[in-house]
Amino acid sequence: MPKQQKIYFASDIHLGMSPPEDSLKRERLFIEWLEEVRQDAREIWLLGDVFDYWFEYRKVVPRGFVRFQAKLAELQEAGIDIHLFTGNHDVWMFDYLPSTLGVQVHHGLLEQEWNGKHFLLGHGDGLLRRERSYRMLQRMFRNPFLQWCYARIHPNASIAFAQRWSRNSRNKKGAFLPYLGKEKEYQVLFAREQISSSPKINYFVFGHRHIPYDIRITDTSRVICLGDWIHNFSYAVFDGKDLQLKRYLPDRGHIIIEE
Repeated sequence: MPKQQKIYFASDIHLGMSPPEDSLKRERLFIEWLEEVRQDAREIWLLGDVFDYWFEYRKVVPRGFVRFQAKLAELQEAGIDIHLFTGNHDVWMFDYLPSTLGVQVHHGLLEQEWNGKHFLLGHGDGLLRRERSYRMLQRMFRNPFLQWCYARIHPNASIAFAQRWSRNSRNKKGAFLPYLGKEKEYQVLFAREQISSSPKINYFVFGHRHIPYDIRITDTSRVICLGDWIHNFSYAVFDGKDLQLKRYLPDRGHIIIEE
């Protein structure tokens, strides 16, 4: 691809996750990365859990993250297409980001093609049918009537409740599940199921697991998990020929994570 034609992918920044000072550091670091990749980016795809919590009331959105939002608007106005997927933490994105910043918001899974390479993109949660309780919780969160009911709660109460729930869940279960291995990771199992019916997919690109990995499942197909910006500071970039998984380390540059 010529200059300013690369496609970038990142996920799981969890802006707003306590403590506040760590969230601000992540926000500043991610903005620094956005400023660097704008030099050759055509599109930037953020695959969910950009925010640790997000719920849009009709007239109110969560406070904070103005630096990040301003940078997205700046990049969008500079001609770089910005795409956001909802994740399990920020599922309640509606029309604020598209109407205010000009970014495109996506839900679920999406197929894309660039330079003859086929991608399946998504946050990567609840992919397998066996995750029944989790998939039921997803349906509840996405139910319009339940969303309407939740929106009747005052933002001060609902945001405090959501932050406490998220914090207690992390304390009880641990921040993230350990790596299960390439034969057991749910996203890899899902990709193996899908490849039998959609052999044209070259790259399955997901977030959610907070573990950067690049696993080959056929001669022409790979599963890429983008990691996170809490511990790994990882992302993927497609140059028109190949997709590489990298870490962003300000003192060392962009480090390739080997397949």
